[in-house]
Order: sequence, then structure tokens, then C-alpha cells
Amino acid sequence: MSAIPPVTTPIVRAALRSRPANGHVVFIPQIRKLVFEYCDKRHSSVPVRTYLLKHAETLARENPHVEIVVKQRPQRQPIIRGFYMNNQNKVIGLNGYEMNQVEQKIQLLLDASGAKIKSLKRRTVESTTESPRGIWSGLHVHEPYRI
Repeated sequence: MSAIPPVTTPIVRAALRSRPANGHVVFIPQIRKLVFEYCDKRHSSVPVRTYLLKHAETLARENPHVEIVVKQRPQRQPIIRGFYMNNQNKVIGLNGYEMNQVEQKIQLLLDASGAKIKSLKRRTVESTTESPRGIWSGLHVHEPYRI
């Protein structure tokens, strides 16, 4: 007797996997581009020029997902711009910073999500469920409030 072929196809273990999302198995950095803008002649751009000469290649090698652009900005203060996946950008002025502070600001842009900064003070409470009693109003009570 020959074996009867199965009616359904067997489920392979690989087919049961879900696709990785950001924050689960895989992390997708949100920054896509860094733009350094500096002046060749200004004294305030010396730490940025020094950082670019010494560390730009290692920065690009460590962050292959980030496009690094270096632009001249004559007669202006040095800045760095970070462009993110959510079409936001952040600009940090580097005037008066030492080289290690410039490195900290670059790391700040690399680690940021690009989301707008929200104040933690006076945020309104947002609930996912409606109040069981509804919204309170002084007009809906049997006896008016007396002082």
C-alpha cells in the first residue's frame, strides 16, 4: 500500500516567526544624516575642524547608516545638523565648545530619536478609557454648589 499524502502542508518553524520591529530583536537608528558646517578662518571653528581631521573617518566607519556631510560656512559660527527618519531635524551650535564637548554633542544627535522635545511639566492626563461616571459638570447635579 502506498502512503496517502497529507491534506495540509506541514508548518515549518521559520514560518511562525514575526518580523522584527524597532526595539525588539533589531534596533533601527533614527538618524539618517549629519551635516557639519564650519568656517575655515574663524577661531570658534577650530575644535570642529580638529575633530573632523582626527575623528571623521572613524565616525563614518562606526555609523555606516549615517550619511556624513561636511560643508563650508564662511564667516559664521560652526553648527551641526542632524536629519532624522521622521523628517525632523535638530541643529546644535558648536560655538565655544572644546573638542570633547563637540564629540558629546555629536553623540547626542546620533542617539536622539528626532521627536520633538515634550515638556514633562504640566502635561495633561490622557486616558485610554472613558470615565465611568462621565465628565463632571456643576450643571448636572441636583443641588447647586453653595459657597
